[in-house]
Amino acid sequence: MDTQFADDVLEGDGFRLSPLGPGDIEDVTSACRDEVTQRWLPLPLPYTPEVARAFVEEVAPGMRTSGAGLVRRIEVDGRLCGVIDLKKTDWRGRTTEIGYWVAPWARGRGLAGKASRVLADWALTDQDMARVVIRCATGNVPSQRAALSAGFVHEGVARSAGIVHSGRVDLEVFSKIPSDLDVA
Repeated sequence: MDTQFADDVLEGDGFRLSPLGPGDIEDVTSACRDEVTQRWLPLPLPYTPEVARAFVEEVAPGMRTSGAGLVRRIEVDGRLCGVIDLKKTDWRGRTTEIGYWVAPWARGRGLAGKASRVLADWALTDQDMARVVIRCATGNVPSQRAALSAGFVHEGVARSAGIVHSGRVDLEVFSKIPSDLDVA
């Protein structure tokens, strides 16, 4: 049984999902300092270039090598436009969770939904996952729209299940399973 995701580069319509590299540190720093990104994700404050460097050079590669998940840059025309990952992976149960953020300069293009569809479908088919989940704060409507546009099914609300800088939040729960691929 595999306990590590393949190190594949995935192609979407006008974007690629590829490993982060040292050239992404400045864009990661800038995007993770953004007030909207900080509102919905419990990222370090302040988000410094050193934090970004550790994420790019240690955390992201370590997720894959440890089997915990997979981190990919959402790349358009060679520039980082966001990050998407598989996390909370249970290899025995064949489940994983998608998380994402889109940089301020790339919002409004549907990238989170498109990238989520590509990554989830790959996880369900090529990586033999049985279930992929997206959880996002009830107030984060753009993230909910992204999950639905990626073919995920809304399951309900997990009460007080998330933490953001302002405190605990309820999370909308979406899932995608192999049978959803036939209708998505």
